[in-house]
Amino acid sequence: MTERKENKMGTMPVKKLLITMSLPMMASMLVQALYNIVDSIFVSRISEDALTAVSLAFPIQTLMIAVAGGTGVGVNALLSRSLGEKKFEEADRAANMGFLLMLISYVAFAVFGIFGSRMFFESQVDTSLPNAQEIVSYGTSYLQICLIFSFGIMLEMMLERILQATGKTFFTMITQGVGAVVNIILDPILIFGLCGAPRLGIAGAAAATVVGQIIAMSLAVFFNITKNTDVSLSFRKMKPHGATIGIIYRVGIPSIIMQAIGSVMTYGMNKILAPFSTTAVAVFGVYFKLNSFIFMPVFGLNNGIIPIIAYNYGARKKERIIQTIRFGIAISVSIMFIGMCIFLAIPDKLLLLFDASPEMLKI
Repeated sequence: MTERKENKMGTMPVKKLLITMSLPMMASMLVQALYNIVDSIFVSRISEDALTAVSLAFPIQTLMIAVAGGTGVGVNALLSRSLGEKKFEEADRAANMGFLLMLISYVAFAVFGIFGSRMFFESQVDTSLPNAQEIVSYGTSYLQICLIFSFGIMLEMMLERILQATGKTFFTMITQGVGAVVNIILDPILIFGLCGAPRLGIAGAAAATVVGQIIAMSLAVFFNITKNTDVSLSFRKMKPHGATIGIIYRVGIPSIIMQAIGSVMTYGMNKILAPFSTTAVAVFGVYFKLNSFIFMPVFGLNNGIIPIIAYNYGARKKERIIQTIRFGIAISVSIMFIGMCIFLAIPDKLLLLFDASPEMLKI
């Protein structure tokens, strides 16, 4: 067997490595937040009820991202550590198990999309309100499309984590960037029926999103097959392996829980705010999406740190691990401080992006 050369995660200067690894992932996570923000900006032009419906869909979308992202973190850590230890068969197995776990997770969310979407919205909206049924109808249409075709976002996220774990972060930026551009172009076309397309309304926003995600997934498949020589993906290798799955979720479940807490909190706040007014729900939804635009770069930085730590842990390079953590904390604090200043300085201008009504601005 031919010798594989030392991965850059064990040799490149730590600060340069962290920036090289993290910047594409931070951009990737910003694009992820942009999907939801762009949808909401265009949907707000339909009506406030449509914006409220998209806001109410956010908790289940966040949960889906938590499952995909958390599982990806587990795969990322195991794959990077295995490469650091030069255990290439284990690295292959981790990548293939991650792909299999995403397929299983997709089926679960698709089934919920078909049978549970309407109940999910009805559980958050006071059905006695005059506009309740319109919100439920909008939301059900939007969420069903997003979940039934969620294989795009879930497999895309896993395939990107595999690229990240092997240091191929530049390609993740390309996949996310292309997907976002497609989404932004298709949103007004499908929502408002431009360029001869049918006017689909809120369903058009969902369709634009999933098309962008599926294109991004296709690119991620292409890059893993043609550019990623560290691992080999094959359906023949996707046989359940209990020990590998256990290791993946030992790291992944805490990450899933951490991200899912935000989903549960948002769902609970929607239930609290809905009896007061659906406008309050819309405002909270806008706030949460803008807030995620600040948090996502930090999550991207975290995703850049994990494979570096895992690889150097496997390679027994303790000093590089400590340097990575210290530099990562400094960058995270800086990002959060900048975000706080922006929110305090121009909250009204941020809300106006979503065609905010006077009542929304007052709240």
